[in-house]
Amino acid sequence: MFVRLLLTSDTHLPKRAKRLPAPLLDELPRVDVVFHAGDWVDTATLDLLESRSRRLVGVYGNNDGPELRARLPETAYADLGGVRFGVVHETGPARGRENRCAARFPGIDVLVFGHSHIPWDTTAPTGLRLLNPGSPTDRRRQPHCTYMTATVTGGRLTEVELHRLPRR
Repeated sequence: MFVRLLLTSDTHLPKRAKRLPAPLLDELPRVDVVFHAGDWVDTATLDLLESRSRRLVGVYGNNDGPELRARLPETAYADLGGVRFGVVHETGPARGRENRCAARFPGIDVLVFGHSHIPWDTTAPTGLRLLNPGSPTDRRRQPHCTYMTATVTGGRLTEVELHRLPRR
């Protein structure tokens, strides 16, 4: 099985930007599953990704109000081609993240998270892969806005790529 993925988080629309960037939107027809790790801020972004994605796996974040919390879980799980994914918005401080997340999320292979707007790709001693795609709309102190793509092939996560968006 071959599954193409798009990972994003912290879109903060329309607070930080008026719309999702074109390169991210251009990926939607090419992917099988979109992960969004929270802080949507508006329901229009959820509606847009639901309508343009084959499958959406999303959670709410700390900046998401009652409407989004009514439609999204705090934690989501998906099994794709034999790879078990978890999605959550916040994982706490960077120090100790790998061990803390491995203890909190036993039995999954990949944890997609957000909150910090800082891209992250590490592996815990247990083998848990932690991925934060950053933010496509609010780079904060990062040099670029970002998102990730990846594939699942033969029961493994492959081709994880961080995409840096041009500065506006």
